[in-house]
Amino acid sequence: MSTSEKNPTLVFIPCFSGAPWSAEQLAPYGDAPRRTLHLPEGVDDIERYADHVESAIADLDDFVLVGDSFGANIALALATRRPRGLRALVLSGGFAANPVDSKPWKALMRTIGKARGPLYRQLTLRAHAHRLASPFDGEGQVPWNEARSRELFLTNTPAASFGARVQAGLTADYVDALGRIQVPTLLLTPSHDVLIGENASAIMLAGIPDAREVVLPRTGHMFRFSHPATYATAVKDFLVSLPATRQATDA
Repeated sequence: MSTSEKNPTLVFIPCFSGAPWSAEQLAPYGDAPRRTLHLPEGVDDIERYADHVESAIADLDDFVLVGDSFGANIALALATRRPRGLRALVLSGGFAANPVDSKPWKALMRTIGKARGPLYRQLTLRAHAHRLASPFDGEGQVPWNEARSRELFLTNTPAASFGARVQAGLTADYVDALGRIQVPTLLLTPSHDVLIGENASAIMLAGIPDAREVVLPRTGHMFRFSHPATYATAVKDFLVSLPATRQATDA
């Protein structure tokens, strides 16, 4: 079977927590070739995260990047480099540039990102979990809530890494580079997202030449966790629509 005929490897890039896709989240993709990874710790620059992913998949010659939230920004950054072998791009709950418009909230994010010890565990993570929540989190295949979001970060995200990722997210800006993405792109958007807001997907939809958006009703920002089957169905439907052969990309 030639490279152009086989199924591309799905590369799953984690959210802000840094936690790789779980077996439960990967199961709906069946036998599709796939790879997931944990984000490196203490990194405060999106380009360095993109370097990490690029190195981790250097052996792949045909792949689709699937980035969730903060991971979507990393996937987008890597896609602007037009890596050889990139077949398509999936960005869920993502952004091309810092999506926080409120100056007071930006300042608060920088402050809570510096918290350590009990302040991090009790203040920072509770505030962040509240921003991640939606009224639909309990309706999915895996009922979710603020306590589970906080536990996700307690388990996977050291305070220093949380603060470094705040810095990376606040300073990233790929709006002017969106036109460099020359592969089919799916913007997978939850219907309720306080953290990211509506403008983020609109900017990417306008800037990426071959982008389409699917809004999943009655889902929130944590839909990778709460609605893994719904999420995967949207991704698989998109993959079925891809050309049989991958486009040529720049090195």
